[in-house]
Order: sequence, then C-alpha cells, then structure tokens
Amino acid sequence: MDTSQLLKGVLDLAVLAVLRDADGYGYDVLRRLRAAGLEDVADASVYGTLRRLFQAGALTSYVQPSEEGPHRKYYGLNKTGRELLARSTETWNHFAGTMSVLLLQKEAA
Repeated sequence: MDTSQLLKGVLDLAVLAVLRDADGYGYDVLRRLRAAGLEDVADASVYGTLRRLFQAGALTSYVQPSEEGPHRKYYGLNKTGRELLARSTETWNHFAGTMSVLLLQKEAA
C-alpha cells in the first residue's frame, strides 16, 4: 500500500499532535514526525502544512534567534488548534476503529 497517500490525509493531525506538548520550528517538527515513525514524510509537506495551519488560525508563531544559523520560526497550538486536534482525534479514532472492524471481518470470512 502506498503510505504517501495515507500520510496526505493525516498530516494535519500528525503535525498538531507533535505540537501538542511543545512548540517547534519546521525542521524540529519534521524530525519529531520521523522519530515517531513517519519516515516517509517530505520536508515540503511539513512546511506547507505548518503554513496552512497557521493561516487557518490553528497555530501561533514567533521567531527566536538560533546559535546554529538564521532565526527560527516556531509554531505552537492555540485554542483553535487544540480544538481542531481534539475533533480530528475523534474522527481518526472512529475511522481507524471502523477500518479495524472491516479488516477483521475480511480475515474471518
């Protein structure tokens, strides 16, 4: 199965989830997604998702100096982002549960 298509559908949720406990800049978010097991996520997809979620009002952003190069733009969840994360988590859990039932029925047949 092509996981890139699955990833497109859940990247917003994954980005919101990694920002739930700590703000992060683009590469940091990408690193955390890959460390969580989403090794195939593309750099451009993550940066685009961060920009889109920010423009949608789900994220805050601020710039901090970096000792390792240019300033970094950090993103964090705001109230809207936390609400979106909660709704999206419910949707995901329902969808994943439904798929599990369907797959188990297929195996039992």
